[in-house]
Amino acid sequence: MIVVVDYGVNNLASVVRALGATGHEVTLSPDPEVVGRASRVVMPGVGHFKQAAENLGRSGLGDAVREVSASGRPVLGICLGLQLFFARSEEAPDVPGLGLLAGEVVKFRTDLHVPHVGWARVDPTPAGKRHAAAAALFEGEPPFFYHVHSYHPDAVPEADVLGTADYGEVFPTLVGHGNVLGAQFHPEKSQKAGLALLDAFARWNP
Repeated sequence: MIVVVDYGVNNLASVVRALGATGHEVTLSPDPEVVGRASRVVMPGVGHFKQAAENLGRSGLGDAVREVSASGRPVLGICLGLQLFFARSEEAPDVPGLGLLAGEVVKFRTDLHVPHVGWARVDPTPAGKRHAAAAALFEGEPPFFYHVHSYHPDAVPEADVLGTADYGEVFPTLVGHGNVLGAQFHPEKSQKAGLALLDAFARWNP
């Protein structure tokens, strides 16, 4: 069973619907015990890092996600969910994230309008072309995915960067390490390419 973590932020139901559209069994749950027993976990989200991180800590859901990750079961973070996989974000530097990925989250440093909203091409890295869940996305022309964000991953180890996008600066937008995968973009809003990523994650055995 794929469990989408309900930790009190927006944009959860659309991810549940998108995963269901790929033919996989999925449920939305605010219960740490249900999350902890999941075969794989998805943590989407739109909102503020501080409130979301505090919700995860207060509810016990953060520990449940860490438990799933430590067990080797696949874990996917989307947008804010990905950002919470890092230990630190400039959006709330005094509030720690889950620390599942190396690196940090920073605000865009560009003269372009922030937040970055819209479609952006995602270019694979060598690691992305080899990654079991991501490689199929990059077999033809680089795909486009829909982004809505003011912050993005930074200082991510090269081996963990699977795909990059450009918005006044090149930034990691698809990252992964071991059984942990994260997308800064919204696969649930990215039509065929997004559904392909969700389906690949649902079938992935790291």
